[in-house]
Amino acid sequence: MADILSQNEIDELLNAINSGEFDALKINSEAEDRKIKLYDFRRPDKFAKDQLRTMQVIYENYSRLIASYLSGILRTFCQVDVTSVEPQTYYEFINSLPDPVVLGIFSFKPLAGSAIIEVSPDITYAIIDKMLGGTGELVDIRRDFTDIELSLIQRIITELIFIMNEPWVNVMESNFRLERIETNPQFAQIISPNETIAIITMNISIGGIDGLLNVCIPFMVLEPIIDQLSTKYWFTSSLEGDRSDAQSKLLARQIKDSDVDLIAILGNSKITVKEFVGLQVGDVIKLDTRTSDGVSLVIGDREKFFGVVGTKNNNYAVKITDIKGGRLKNG
Repeated sequence: MADILSQNEIDELLNAINSGEFDALKINSEAEDRKIKLYDFRRPDKFAKDQLRTMQVIYENYSRLIASYLSGILRTFCQVDVTSVEPQTYYEFINSLPDPVVLGIFSFKPLAGSAIIEVSPDITYAIIDKMLGGTGELVDIRRDFTDIELSLIQRIITELIFIMNEPWVNVMESNFRLERIETNPQFAQIISPNETIAIITMNISIGGIDGLLNVCIPFMVLEPIIDQLSTKYWFTSSLEGDRSDAQSKLLARQIKDSDVDLIAILGNSKITVKEFVGLQVGDVIKLDTRTSDGVSLVIGDREKFFGVVGTKNNNYAVKITDIKGGRLKNG
């Protein structure tokens, strides 16, 4: 219930209006402005502010992971920052894209539907140039990508989508997979043009080149888990530990996929230079080991395993029988 003014208060208010201290029309206008709120039915507010903030936290973690990945494969410093997370219509997103463009359409499993990851042409050309041994300098070229370039792009986009599983682990057990690559925006109609989407925009810096990476997620895809996109799932005491664990898992996986040379040492022998120069096909060199002694397996300059020589599928092979540490004496 509104407060009732006394006669004295009414008199003071009338005097203030007559003297020009208050403008009655302005007061009425401000009151009407506070009551009226514009609403665009073509762009309904389906995402709450805390849901957008949660997605910003998810993709800030994602930006750090892909910065580490790109720095590793390109052998140069890469920086990735989230610049905005906002709702849009799918029509606005598609019509703002250049041609050609790199669009990775991927399944948002276990949820139904697809999402899009878009990389700007400048960054795409820089990545391709670096992977092929170039300097990664900005090239003012707008052309269709070749088959070799598309193969390299698909490899990069596949890994970027796979890395995206890590930041989503606090919300759901995801299994994102690349479905196809499109270079023409008109062939990427995954939902109705008027549907609401969340656009996560990230700025990528590779050397002296800047470009954008956008992730487009339709609301209808996120709708089954929209209630879980709340800050209470993220701002906990274990959050920093989860982020660190995600980065550690990514680093461990990249190390496990690294190639190393494994050398089997059958034995040692000493010969003169004269004997070495005179070696012919079919000559026999006597080693200081027996066939029953086994062989040493060396990685780099470190003796790591013991094994025995044999055959498998008509090929020479070594079976590991024991693990041994320590640096080779003559390494």
